[in-house]
Amino acid sequence: MRILSRAPGSRHLTPPTATLPEQDERHAPAWAAALGDQYPFDSHFMEVEAGRMHYADEGPAEAAPMLCVHGNPSWSFLFRRQLQGFAGEMRVIAPDHLGCGLSDQPERWSYRLADHVQNLVRLIDHLDLWNVTLLVHDWGGAIGLGAAIQRPERIGRLVITNTAAFPSNLMPGRIGLCRVPGIGRLAVQGFNAFARAATFMAVERPMPRAVRRAFVQPYARPRSARATWHFVDDIPMDARHPSWETLTAIAAGLAVFQDRANLILWGEKDWCFTPAFREEWERRLPGAECHPIPDAGHYLFEDAPQDIERHLRAFLKAEDVL
Repeated sequence: MRILSRAPGSRHLTPPTATLPEQDERHAPAWAAALGDQYPFDSHFMEVEAGRMHYADEGPAEAAPMLCVHGNPSWSFLFRRQLQGFAGEMRVIAPDHLGCGLSDQPERWSYRLADHVQNLVRLIDHLDLWNVTLLVHDWGGAIGLGAAIQRPERIGRLVITNTAAFPSNLMPGRIGLCRVPGIGRLAVQGFNAFARAATFMAVERPMPRAVRRAFVQPYARPRSARATWHFVDDIPMDARHPSWETLTAIAAGLAVFQDRANLILWGEKDWCFTPAFREEWERRLPGAECHPIPDAGHYLFEDAPQDIERHLRAFLKAEDVL
């Protein structure tokens, strides 16, 4: 994996210079280098207010872009197959939210939904993306749709996978335990329990050991697991929560995408984003093409990669993107 810098709005790549900040050394940690062929993508970074935001960017500069937005506790590794499988025909971009993957992990930052949204808006503007296929998963739904609502003219179509971008009173017990004061943070951030558990609980098919390690390693130390805890803490269940207003505004803005060609792919055995969430998406995006995947869990990209590839490719061909 190489570290590259990119000028705003440019596909020209330049090697880093000796004057790069000392913190940049963290962008090539040993665990990332050990991924080898599992994550063979060049690393790019964009400055945001609280640090440097990492993103993979593969494919021809002139091709229609696919922007893949991950959730918690994953990172751009989740979309490695899209980065490889579609890069010959599209420009595939997969960022890591601040605090996640190969991005900086600032100690003093809000980690609130609104700020993640603004970082993604900056990336869309920074890369000057148009006719975007926006693929979202988990927290990536609220973040990605939050950014899309601010830049609707740049979004061509949505691909919705096991996510929400609207309030819900459904809180799985396993998530609720992670929010118990004191104990929850100790488990999630102190012992990386959330990321570790997800590699077993979010799939129906056992992950290979190397894949489990790739999902867990970015958050292996308490200081690098801040984001996983803050994402759990930032789930707004009522109007008293700091992110409630942000989420309700995103939900209200979803209607602007009803006239687009949209695709819903759903792992039906997800115990967190259950089929009830899929049904809500179908109500909010009437006319969307929908493919429930019966034997896939929350990490449907791991459980059913061939189904994802087939449905996504057919959808993009029908949209004349491929």
